[in-house]
Amino acid sequence: MRRKKYTAVVVGTGRIGFTLGFDRKREQPASHTMALKANRRIKLIAGCDTDRARLEHWGNYVHGTALCPDVANLFASHNPDIVTVAVNESYHLQCAVNAINAKPRLLILEKPVALNMKEGRELLFAAKTKQVPVLVNHERRFADDYILAKKFMSRIGKIQTVNARLDSGLYVYNPEKESSGEYSLLHDGTHLVDIVQFLLEKDDFEPESETPLLVTPKLSAVYYDRENPSIVRNATVHYKSELCNDINLFFSGRSRYFGFEVEVIGTEGRFKIGNGIHEFYTRQESKLYSGFYSLLPDKSVRIPKKTGYFSNMVQNAVDFLDGKAPLKSTLQTGLRALSVLEDIKNIL
Repeated sequence: MRRKKYTAVVVGTGRIGFTLGFDRKREQPASHTMALKANRRIKLIAGCDTDRARLEHWGNYVHGTALCPDVANLFASHNPDIVTVAVNESYHLQCAVNAINAKPRLLILEKPVALNMKEGRELLFAAKTKQVPVLVNHERRFADDYILAKKFMSRIGKIQTVNARLDSGLYVYNPEKESSGEYSLLHDGTHLVDIVQFLLEKDDFEPESETPLLVTPKLSAVYYDRENPSIVRNATVHYKSELCNDINLFFSGRSRYFGFEVEVIGTEGRFKIGNGIHEFYTRQESKLYSGFYSLLPDKSVRIPKKTGYFSNMVQNAVDFLDGKAPLKSTLQTGLRALSVLEDIKNIL
């Protein structure tokens, strides 16, 4: 039996919306367009972007689709099942609310959900009022290697410490960029906070809850820009959770490389996972000392060759519309991450 195809449109045909799909070093698909196009259950019918050149480039790749220069024109002429919003953070609220008012069966929203919690709550109100479900692209929740790490949590005993760090050359926070979101705490920090909360979620976790798992923030260290002290270049923040009382989030805006990693240490093992990092250790009889145990690489762990981070996200959308599975990354989980980031901004 042939199963129904779901129609989809893409709002925003820039990097994450489209062109990262041509990056040969990235695991593909690496953009919304490529992931939607690759799923046999989805039919792309239109793209939207205010940049005409970008939109025409998109149209030359996705043949037979309509090209719309603004969302008003898009929703006046199309009634898609799925709307993907992949615009800059400063336009999230406007474009997402316009999409919600069109009442698609599902909105796929690029992270972070909004510039701040005020806008995030406006978005949540609109989604609940129109009864439009929202899937947020916190992509690591869908990646097979991070899913493997979450399953490994049960093998390392009681969780003692979580260390998560983000390294880049972009300042951690700049109050002058509030209106654009051009600082790493928001742009990439949302991934770091969300994946830490994902790993700490219990089996009975309530996806509709907006209450963050990370509580009682305390600024451990901060480094301000020498020329402009309002700009934060480095920050370390300590948190607690029901599962662990020692959670450390480190953000660097002085590194000459991009790094992303999370380390979880338990009483019987530990693991570290991140960009190109997959290390899993368990308590085993020591090779160095008689009568002792050491942490040694767990050879039973099989690291996936491909993580499927983007294709799994789109498949989750299809499974949800089929009534087979709940959304794995919701507007509420996105707001939980945003709430933590706002807490951090308030104590910097």
